[in-house]
Amino acid sequence: MGASSSTEQVSAEQREAETLAASTGALPMLQKSFSRLSNPETKAIPLTSLQECFCIAFNNAKCETPYVPDYFLQLLDQLGPSIVDLFFVAEKGGISWVEFVRGYTKCCGRMSASMSLGALMSVFSVTTVKVGMPSKLQFESDDADCKISGSLRPNELLVLLWMCWIMTWSSRISKFSNGKLNLDLPDINNLVLSAIVSCTEGGSDLNVWDCDITRLEVQLPAGKIHTWALNTVPNLADCFVQFVHVKLQNTATSEQSEMEASSSSVSDVSSAKSCDARLLTCGRAWAISLSPRSTIGQEILRVCFPRDGEGSEESLLYRSSLHGKGLNRFWSNIEGYHGPMLMLISASSGNSEGSTNSRRWIIGALTQQGFENKDMFYGNSGNLYALSPVFHSFSPSGK
Repeated sequence: MGASSSTEQVSAEQREAETLAASTGALPMLQKSFSRLSNPETKAIPLTSLQECFCIAFNNAKCETPYVPDYFLQLLDQLGPSIVDLFFVAEKGGISWVEFVRGYTKCCGRMSASMSLGALMSVFSVTTVKVGMPSKLQFESDDADCKISGSLRPNELLVLLWMCWIMTWSSRISKFSNGKLNLDLPDINNLVLSAIVSCTEGGSDLNVWDCDITRLEVQLPAGKIHTWALNTVPNLADCFVQFVHVKLQNTATSEQSEMEASSSSVSDVSSAKSCDARLLTCGRAWAISLSPRSTIGQEILRVCFPRDGEGSEESLLYRSSLHGKGLNRFWSNIEGYHGPMLMLISASSGNSEGSTNSRRWIIGALTQQGFENKDMFYGNSGNLYALSPVFHSFSPSGK
């Protein structure tokens, strides 16, 4: 079902929809997914079935920070219905094959990063309204490239970023587990502070070391948030794209997924406990993964979503508290490694570390290849990061 046979006359609209989906390489997957979800009698997907396809199942929600809004769990419950209402047009009897393919293309088709980000923000806006929270985001039209106006408060942006994190979390764990796992929300205040600094006139004067973002009443213009996301976390919209794709892919390969889940597992370890003593916490690792347009970001995500107990320890080359301090210790542990490398450095300014006036900060560098002992400098480009207290990504200028 879904695929047109040689004896059937294919309409122009079906041919156009299938061509757009085929350009993404997802048409065979969509055909299998439609066959599993649709009603054989009506040849359409019941609305509730597609909504349940995008549901997020978990046991308990924990957070590294004390603030979680009361409506947050309700927002997750309404995520599936919001996606279906926005992108999939229901006809009599449900969602037809053509509208199913069109809906997928609206979410995951070939489009600019700006358009994908607009789709993500529209999902957030509709979902917040469904849980009774007024949305200040305004969209000029239903077009994917429409202008977005309005604003968000810092705590609303935090919820939007957490929603993106959960989409990534759900996409990653669904490949290896059919059961419900605990949901750990990471500390991503550094991303929110980054947006505040970039999107407000007085952001540069903000004391980022002593700032409660949940109490800030500043308004972050939607246009500036859009620009900040494209420049600082360009992969943010991919959280939504991958979420929709993986959820539909899982329905197409449900039997195979069950077999894989029986032999594979996702480590259900609290991120707050496992990352507390590390510089590369789950929140910082996720922020870094949102910036580079490469496969390195997926490798960094292993810190957030370890499989079979594997995490950052397996790929750790050097840690001063473990291997000892000093350049000789550092070099003896990284010499001979020639792959991509992420290096994090923590320091404090002001008075002695541990005092009330001490300000701790963390920076990082991501290189495409390991270090070599040479008389001259050379190598591929890399990225520099400010990780804490504010996140910033600095790409190579090419000069």
